[in-house]
Amino acid sequence: MAEIVKKATRESFGEALVELGKTNPDIVVLVADLADATKVENFGKAYPHRFVECGIAEGNMVGVAAGLAACGKIPFATSFAMFSAGRAFEQVRNSVGYPHLNVKIVGSHAGISVGEDGATHQCCEDIALMRSIPGMVVLNPADHYEMQAAVKAAVEHQGPVYIRLGRLAVESCNNNDDYHFEIGKGITLREGSDITVIATGLMVGEAIQAVDTLTAEGIHARLIDMHTIKPLDRELVVKAAKETGKIVTVEEHSVIGGLGEAVAACLCEECPVPLTRVGMQDRFGHSGPAVDLLKEFGLCAQGIAEAVKRAVNK
Repeated sequence: MAEIVKKATRESFGEALVELGKTNPDIVVLVADLADATKVENFGKAYPHRFVECGIAEGNMVGVAAGLAACGKIPFATSFAMFSAGRAFEQVRNSVGYPHLNVKIVGSHAGISVGEDGATHQCCEDIALMRSIPGMVVLNPADHYEMQAAVKAAVEHQGPVYIRLGRLAVESCNNNDDYHFEIGKGITLREGSDITVIATGLMVGEAIQAVDTLTAEGIHARLIDMHTIKPLDRELVVKAAKETGKIVTVEEHSVIGGLGEAVAACLCEECPVPLTRVGMQDRFGHSGPAVDLLKEFGLCAQGIAEAVKRAVNK
């Protein structure tokens, strides 16, 4: 059993890049004036000839990344999710997605847990945007170990990948010795027969607390860590639907276009069961301490537990 680690997934991302850079000379990192915030600063210090500071010009950064990929490199284009997925969407779509180039788009500081930066920076639409691009893989790792494995998998994957990074420190939950990461394959963290909770990213840790509380109250919920939003593990979703009869999805993202809608589409097509989507309900966030905002919008263990109870009692 690996040690329990508590850190932000953006830190784990930066560490993974430095380590992978030791053995893979094709990895190149580009950043748009946010090297410290996105935790790629150490990669720049270790491999300065493979580090490109593009300034506050995210669209141009993606274009440079596309050119590097066309030359055989593996570029990581990093910025806040609001900018790498939002501001640069056209370039990601046309310069990376359309020619299916081997560029890794990285969105840090996603969701309302950005906190005091406010609604303009609390990107709750990035997964929806990246899901809509044909051929784009979308990863939202939950903890330190999952992020490190996801970065390695992204390097090995031939084609465009979007990786979502978190700002808040989270305690690792995937530190068991038999942990295995595979793009497109979710992980069952808790068994249960009454209902299934499918969580992603920052919400996995909160969902674990919620499910454990519910178990003590006599509600046995299955918990799935869905680190890959696209391609979705449809087989695991359908299995859970057939065996537990009800699904609750949990994401620090808009319920429009994110994990909840991906699961809903799968269920409608293959195994219709009642679905509850926990996430940002068609509204913007606002400035405030991250933990307080998560509680306000129901994106915490208590909020998840209450949503599961309502779903079970329907």
